[in-house]
Amino acid sequence: MEKLLALYKQWSGAEPTTMEQLPGAGSNRQYYRFWDAEGKSVIGCIGTSRDENHAFVYLARHFERRQLPVPHVLAVSDDELRYLQQDLGTVSLFDAIRGGREAGGRYTLAEQELLKRTIRQLPNIQLRGARELDFSNCYPQPAFDQDSVLFDLNYFKYCFLKATELDFHELKLEADFRLLAKDLTAAGDEQCFLYRDFQARNVMLVPSPSDSLPSPHFIDFQGGRRGPYYYDLASFLWQASAKYPHKLRRELVYEYYNALKQYTEVPSPHHFVDRLRLFVLFRILQVLGAYGFRGYFERKQHFIDSIPPAIHNLRELMQSSSFPYPHLMDVLRRLSDLPQFQQIEATASRADGYKITEKNPYKPHPKDGPATFSKYDAQGPLVVKVFSFSYRKGIPEDESGNGGGYVFDCRSTHNPGRYEPYKKLTGLDEPVIRFLEDDGEILTFLDSVYRLADAHVRRYIQRGFTSLMFSFGCTGGQHRSVYSAQHLAEHLHQKFGIEVRICHREQGIEQTLKNNKV
Repeated sequence: MEKLLALYKQWSGAEPTTMEQLPGAGSNRQYYRFWDAEGKSVIGCIGTSRDENHAFVYLARHFERRQLPVPHVLAVSDDELRYLQQDLGTVSLFDAIRGGREAGGRYTLAEQELLKRTIRQLPNIQLRGARELDFSNCYPQPAFDQDSVLFDLNYFKYCFLKATELDFHELKLEADFRLLAKDLTAAGDEQCFLYRDFQARNVMLVPSPSDSLPSPHFIDFQGGRRGPYYYDLASFLWQASAKYPHKLRRELVYEYYNALKQYTEVPSPHHFVDRLRLFVLFRILQVLGAYGFRGYFERKQHFIDSIPPAIHNLRELMQSSSFPYPHLMDVLRRLSDLPQFQQIEATASRADGYKITEKNPYKPHPKDGPATFSKYDAQGPLVVKVFSFSYRKGIPEDESGNGGGYVFDCRSTHNPGRYEPYKKLTGLDEPVIRFLEDDGEILTFLDSVYRLADAHVRRYIQRGFTSLMFSFGCTGGQHRSVYSAQHLAEHLHQKFGIEVRICHREQGIEQTLKNNKV
């Protein structure tokens, strides 16, 4: 500590008037905040690894030359074990979106905008930051390669998988690990600066004089190296504790993909999503390994608490994707079905708003309250039909003979069809979705609809009824009614697992969301 104080005095010409030690993170580095007589502050760091400190200092100075939003390095000791850097303030992105995280993924529009600003900046540091960068300065290695992938996969095996005492075939699993490592490092991916620890805690929000929202700045990139850009996107969006709802996560991928186009030629959306899923799988296994070591072996409760949402992410990924690693997939399915994780997730769900029924996890709409647990939740088979329609052509008929159900009038909400850019689009198209949600009226409207529909569906299941109908009408049956019908259908399917049949009558679109409780 004396040497860090001496470095500060050498840099500033005086001793600090006040100082405080900052909370530790996941490394052995120690951070301090120093104030001078005028109330100005800087951050001091004491590290145990010269190479790690050297990597940070080199990268920070390189990024600053590229005009990237990183802290300015003020002074470095001769042995490179201590340095001073610009103080970017006390508010991280992690702190700023705490409300949405603690609400189980119900992020406000302001919180969503902070996330979008951050994700749009990521290609900037990945691609522009890689230009003229000497990767030999990176720590502990210059590039993401098969050896580093296999190290992390075996970390998962020994620190998490073996701790569960789940049976698996060692050689078959190793063979799948090697295939996965080969696929992750396949030639053809854009090689850029791979941040490696890109997460909300490592994004500081600095007030902007020209904007009401702060500007994201990046810290703790000393573990970065050359590698594919998918890794950082997967790290950020599938952070286990963030609980990003599927729709928000999709929007953030869309924001990143469009921002990436400004810096490089991008693959087709289909190829991009396929590659991203592969890195999501790897990142989930990687973090489970870390949680296993920190939780099971070091007995740190925070990491044990992080396991249920990570298992939820894994289960969700396997339900929506297929991977060519048969034994690994079999192990992961059995892993996610272990009773201890079912029990842990059921406990977590009461606080976090997850819907858990036996082995089937369902995420509620962000507007939902905490999940309820009822003996009726697994009953049915109720089929819900959801229509969108134009009032000019009449309300849809109920062919079941039950006389129909709820009819909701969307015409009180702001109509995107009045504006030229949206006239040929529908409520299923991203620009219309963004228009309606940014305006906000449709969200307030649906909030009431969800509460009414949830109570009705739950009661119909309890009474053993088999048919229920909801219809949404607007002027043309194209924008507001289509958006509302689609979102109610997805909401009911996710929450109750029942079969939902969607008919956008005026658009000639039909879709069935199958009962996933059978």
